[in-house]
Amino acid sequence: MRVALLSVHTSPLDQPGTGDAGGLNVYVVQTARRLAEAGVAVEIFTRRTGSDSPHHVALAPGVTVTHLTAGPFDGLRKEDLPAQLCALTAGLMRVEAARPEGWFSLVHSHYWLSGQIGWVASERWNIPLVHSMHTMAAVKNSALAAGDTPEPPVRLIGEQQVVAAAERLIANTEDEATSLREWYGAPAHRIDVVHPGVDLGMFAPVDEGARGAIRARLGFRPSDHVLAFIGRVQPLKAPDLLLHAAAAIRDANPAVADRLRIVICGGLSGTGLADPDHLPGLAAAHGIAERVDFLDPLPQPQLADLMRAADLVVVPSHSESFGLVAIEAQACGTPVIATRVGGLVTAVADGVSGVLVDGHDPRHWAERLSDLLTDPTLLAHLRTGARNHAENFGWEATTAGLLGSYDRALARRARGSAA
Repeated sequence: MRVALLSVHTSPLDQPGTGDAGGLNVYVVQTARRLAEAGVAVEIFTRRTGSDSPHHVALAPGVTVTHLTAGPFDGLRKEDLPAQLCALTAGLMRVEAARPEGWFSLVHSHYWLSGQIGWVASERWNIPLVHSMHTMAAVKNSALAAGDTPEPPVRLIGEQQVVAAAERLIANTEDEATSLREWYGAPAHRIDVVHPGVDLGMFAPVDEGARGAIRARLGFRPSDHVLAFIGRVQPLKAPDLLLHAAAAIRDANPAVADRLRIVICGGLSGTGLADPDHLPGLAAAHGIAERVDFLDPLPQPQLADLMRAADLVVVPSHSESFGLVAIEAQACGTPVIATRVGGLVTAVADGVSGVLVDGHDPRHWAERLSDLLTDPTLLAHLRTGARNHAENFGWEATTAGLLGSYDRALARRARGSAA
């Protein structure tokens, strides 16, 4: 089997947490590697963003990244890419035309922009299209952060077209499958629920001695209450809520506030680019700037150490199709406090591996954070439950789910051709 895997708006070679790179990038890299280990040849197509980018990059044995040229290398935002769909599609067609006929068995597109290109490729090559939404405009627009910009009609229309064209739709969770049916009219029989995974070797707990050494190396005192937000810095992810909650803790529980250390690790993204000083300014306005550290995105080994060092990883998003950071943190043995939305209801086992919070009231979050930080017995219980819960989400299970979906797509296409 040869799979053309499309991720045109963000490259698997990019550092997650920067620009438009996030959980989707991790998903593409991890599943591509494991698909290749299972005997599938994977070619990932993405947009070239530098003049010195080689045409082909070997990502792993059996996995190649191929760059397509469309528009200027620099300065194009994700929102500008609909105007480049024709150029990207033409580039993909040229690559395939140089191969023997019937080279690819299947197209798997990630995100709606790739889905638009995959739709054309599927019809041109007479092979099935499998599509992963990752996020949905209709869902995001139904749960916008205050002042955030809604997704445009071009995306809503484009997503509807891709849903109609795809042979199989991959949903991260049952909640996402429900959204596909209710918001986009997707037939239930074409949806496969395949949970994302986690590298359980990279993201793993350490003993208390090693954890203490990591905390000391990162500059934390043994008595510190360390709260970590890890992800792209934009209103959708709601990192500001953590700062508002910290200020509410200071007002209601000064003894807890005196021990708080907050880490916000990630790069500006999306509408967050419009106000790069918003979070530092907010921390200063609340009088907690000395308790807040801002870190650039980290490679996975360092990211795992930050997660191990934290007492809680905070995921206060307004919407999430899954929330890969939540699973990675729990795999490290660190409980998660997250909003009760979307895929986070699956990613976090409420009361077992972490805590789910309704809404975005800073005072309510402050109460839940204070309760957790002042109850070491409960935190110890959640740390154990966190790793146990995460072990249900290995990438091997994800890959098996994808292979099953591919087989169904190919079988359905074969039946259609026979008819």
